[in-house]
Amino acid sequence: MRDDDFEPRLGKIGNRPSERTRNYLQRVLHASVLAGSRKAARAFTGSRIGRGSGMGRVLASRDRNAALRTRRVIIKSRIVRLAGKGMAAARAHLRYIQRDGVTRTGEPGQLYDAERDGADGKAFLERGTDDRHQFRFIVSAEDGAEYEDLKPVIRRLMAQMETDLGTKLDWVAVDHFNTGHPHTHVMLRGKDDKGEDLIIARDYISQGMRERAAEIVAFDLGPRTDREIETKLRSEIEQDRFTGLDRTLLRIADEDRVVEVSRVHGSPFEQTLRTGRLQKLARLEFADEIAPGRWRLAPDMENVLRRMGERGDIIKTLHHALHAHGAALDPAQISVHESGVTTRLVGEIVARGLSDEINDRSYLVLNGTDGRAHYIDIGRVDETADIRRHMIVAIEPSQAGIRDVDRTIAEVAQSNAGRYSVNIHLHADPSASAEFAQAHVRRLEAMRRAGFASRERDGSWSIGPDHLAKVEAFEKNGERLQPVRLETLSRLPLAQQIGAEGVTWLDKQIVAREPETTSTVGFGREVGDALQRRRQWLLAEDLAREENSKFMIRANLLASLRRRELTRVAGQFSEKLGLAYHEAKPGDRVEGVYRRPLELTSGRFALIENARDFTLVPWRPVIERNLGKGVSGIAREVGISWTLGRQRGGPSFE
Repeated sequence: MRDDDFEPRLGKIGNRPSERTRNYLQRVLHASVLAGSRKAARAFTGSRIGRGSGMGRVLASRDRNAALRTRRVIIKSRIVRLAGKGMAAARAHLRYIQRDGVTRTGEPGQLYDAERDGADGKAFLERGTDDRHQFRFIVSAEDGAEYEDLKPVIRRLMAQMETDLGTKLDWVAVDHFNTGHPHTHVMLRGKDDKGEDLIIARDYISQGMRERAAEIVAFDLGPRTDREIETKLRSEIEQDRFTGLDRTLLRIADEDRVVEVSRVHGSPFEQTLRTGRLQKLARLEFADEIAPGRWRLAPDMENVLRRMGERGDIIKTLHHALHAHGAALDPAQISVHESGVTTRLVGEIVARGLSDEINDRSYLVLNGTDGRAHYIDIGRVDETADIRRHMIVAIEPSQAGIRDVDRTIAEVAQSNAGRYSVNIHLHADPSASAEFAQAHVRRLEAMRRAGFASRERDGSWSIGPDHLAKVEAFEKNGERLQPVRLETLSRLPLAQQIGAEGVTWLDKQIVAREPETTSTVGFGREVGDALQRRRQWLLAEDLAREENSKFMIRANLLASLRRRELTRVAGQFSEKLGLAYHEAKPGDRVEGVYRRPLELTSGRFALIENARDFTLVPWRPVIERNLGKGVSGIAREVGISWTLGRQRGGPSFE
């Protein structure tokens, strides 16, 4: 038999590989195990696969003493998949890094590339439309404040990366000076100069880039002087965060995490630093002097110190946000929610920002009705989400778990050869409405976008016996990405609601059987004062009355306020459009062209126009994709049920 002889073994036509098919790396590991090298297989991590692996290892192996004088640079990196919503997220990220207030003068960030200031971000994204992935980096030099302009540094770094990786790179960047540490956001396409997928070795991303950047900064500013090194190290002794001194102590500790200062080589100055830091750690209960000069470090020291540092940064963020808002901050009235909330919180948004810029995780600072200031990690936020300062919102824990809609899908599919569609659902349950069945399709669409469900070409859905297990995985993934549920109660600031003609959050509190609990301090007191002033406005407008010193509202207060506002706004549009206004009542059929959304005090409404007249109806997100197109629906007591045309699996309703 010759070396090139082979016998093909054909499978069934159209047969697809199973989900458990091993990828290339897994096959390499399996072959290594079969060859008898189990130890090598366990040690193999794939960190050297890709461009720049050799250079990454060389740069990471430099002398520790030289590292002490090197200017420190931190680089955070992330690889983003562009499939599905990845490109939309890339557009949102590009907008974010160019937002207002990131320059020294408070102006929008300027996008630049290797050759031009003012690079074209839209063109950059269009070039990467078919890319599999994209790299994102945040480059932050410890001495970045010494630079008037960071662009030359980043351009030299990216040029050096091209040399190390052996390919031209397509990238854009924006410099930020809105924090205490100037830094640069870099977006890099996942293609090399030949149009192939750009694979960068993990060793180079984790260490090589950092060392190259440190070289550039050290060349510009010179190595750190003895005085600079001493000042920096002395400042670390009393810090309530994980420091370079802590890293040194962990390195010189023995396997029992014991440090014997007198036996460790070093100058008297270094011995003094270590002893001082150990005494600070002892006060924090992270170190215990078991004998003179012998210290045992706590096993969780690093993790807890890092968390303490993060919390300290959060407190600074709270102070800055509330100071800018003009609110006083009582240290005893601070709540930090780094992994979601455990109860419902209501309040005014004071600030919004990114808690993790590289992973696009957001935070809110909430001035709560409970009189407390809350820092809340809200996870990843959809790019279309309208979250602004001074809005009144409610934040609740994310409600993850299997729902009745999931069980119904599984039951219907089990009786229909693993298939689900609106028609199959209606055939299995004639009492169900098409609107009810379509809600199940929307649930499957959400799962499909996250990679947990598959739709067939005919519009039906393939539902396996493990569907509920996939739902659990989908819910856990969603809870990790979005740990809270955010509800907008009012887009109007509190002060503007007092005399507003329309339904406000204050009105809903007045008529509610169980209004939100408010404190007598902070924002809670502001809400109480605003409620009292709103009641006086309602009395003046004859929408309420006082009987025997009791405040009594008129019947259908909210409907009257909503009708007042709609009538006023409709009169303005009637003159512009030259059409009569038709008020949609429950049971009326609404047909026409969706022209635009309107942001009113009573909420968001959609303007629907036809040849004879126009109407204003409550807006829903599902209608937005039909802007400028014909729509139809049935008005209900609350909202409207839209019929937006035939889609896969049946009509779409909201």
